[in-house]
Amino acid sequence: MPRYSVERKAAVLSKLLPPHNRSVPDVAREEGMCEGTLYNWRNTARDEGAPVPGSGKKSDNWSAQAKFAVVVETASFSEAKLSEYCREKGLYPEQVKAWKSACIEGAASDVERRKHEQIEAKKDRKRIKSLERELRYKEKALAETAALLVLRKKLNALWGESEED
Repeated sequence: MPRYSVERKAAVLSKLLPPHNRSVPDVAREEGMCEGTLYNWRNTARDEGAPVPGSGKKSDNWSAQAKFAVVVETASFSEAKLSEYCREKGLYPEQVKAWKSACIEGAASDVERRKHEQIEAKKDRKRIKSLERELRYKEKALAETAALLVLRKKLNALWGESEED
């Protein structure tokens, strides 16, 4: 099993990353390497937080994980540095800004979703309590009616009257 230098690994990985976004099989054929090795390197880079889109995808079709990695990587960049980064990676600053706002929106909507769920849960508990109260009332009424019917039958049996009278 051949060992590759860090420089060689970085050079090969750069072909998989933006702006080239070449597919693993293409790079493996060109470099004379095993595809499994390149997939392994790409997955390792992805786990380390590098924006690795994978199989020749355009930046609009990147995975959410890759977009988030770009947003995190560029969070502290100035406008000029962001533009330089985008030129290097084959992106547009507007794309990165849109991804950033989507991340913020997702986090905000999570808080709003939790708040909405709490309100709904409170309404549900209130409705359940009301329904249980109504059920108890109806059960008591049913029991009272059943008791009255039983008493009437007993009274009729005691006096010897038929129920049809």
